Amino acid sequence: MFEATCNPILQAELLNRARTDFNIIIGLCVGHDMLFTKFSKAPVATLVVKDRMTGHNPVISLYTRYHRFIV
Repeated sequence: MFEATCNPILQAELLNRARTDFNIIIGLCVGHDMLFTKFSKAPVATLVVKDRMTGHNPVISLYTRYHRFIV
């Protein structure tokens, strides 16, 4: 089965083929977002970066009280 997850170069290529005008990154690892940005033909903005503090779910603090339980 084909999956483009954890393959930022392929993700950028798929969006290049779709001729997107602007790409927004949400939840990629820091190294992966750099690769995606490098290979994307369209301008890229990083909205949310993946982190370890939230168990690799960076937006969890937006819809739960998860951040209140972290010491």
